[in-house]
Amino acid sequence: MAESKEIPSAYDLNAKWDAYLDLGVRRFVYSSVTGALAGLILFRSPVTRWASIAFGAGVGIGSAYSECSQKFDAANTLASKVDKLWYF
Repeated sequence: MAESKEIPSAYDLNAKWDAYLDLGVRRFVYSSVTGALAGLILFRSPVTRWASIAFGAGVGIGSAYSECSQKFDAANTLASKVDKLWYF
């Protein structure tokens, strides 16, 4: 009888990277669109409009990176706690 060798969701790196990539792209696009709309409403110069789009894109990428970094660190600290339990 073959045992099912599924990887627990906490350790499935492919699923995590897919979720984080999705989060990053989604936040990049949403914040870029928000920056573009704000630029159209608030600014007249094309340079400042592009700057507002770039600022929005940076905010989106930064927030996605921050959340993904926290989730990866939480997984690492959880794994280290489990490892410590086995050693003591």
